[in-house]
Amino acid sequence: MKYGYIRVSTKEQNIDRQLTAMYKEGIAKKQIYIDKMSGRDFNRVAYKRMIKRVKKGDEIVIKSIDRLGRNYDEILEQWRYLVREKEVDIRVIDLELLNTKSSFDNNITGRFISDLVLQILSYIAQVERENMLQRQKEGIIEAKKKGVQFGRPKKELPANFEDVYQQWNLNKLNTREAAQLLGVAKTTCYNWLILRKNQKSCTKY
Repeated sequence: MKYGYIRVSTKEQNIDRQLTAMYKEGIAKKQIYIDKMSGRDFNRVAYKRMIKRVKKGDEIVIKSIDRLGRNYDEILEQWRYLVREKEVDIRVIDLELLNTKSSFDNNITGRFISDLVLQILSYIAQVERENMLQRQKEGIIEAKKKGVQFGRPKKELPANFEDVYQQWNLNKLNTREAAQLLGVAKTTCYNWLILRKNQKSCTKY
């Protein structure tokens, strides 16, 4: 039996291109499983249903390797599980070298080559992830040099903060009442008050 697997990252994304590819492969609509969610892991409803259904000798068809997932470590683990434990074949339409069901002299050769190519792709993906993180770090460093601020901007203290602080410090107001007067959340107000109290304590010494 041949099954098709389709994945897009969001509900808004179009699946027509992948769906057309599955129909060209002769896969019936009822044999196609579709997930509209991120590919960061394999905790997906349609994918799990398909895996429960496939049996030894069946074939899973995907348009490209990134439709299976984005995490190449998990892809490798899932690939080995399907091919070696469940004895299911995998066909990647956009990359024939990854197909475990090949026209080689025997299926063992086909699976060996597909495993080898997958390992190479995994290595390339890992290097690219590391390069991307390095580029991000370098970009942040350069942006900071130019005065770019990262993170949520600090909320400025209201004009009446000092007066509210003095009343709070003299126990004339509790934190909830102070927060209402300052027009901020209780947690924000408490952090401001404690910070100011600590600052004033430090200036005594």
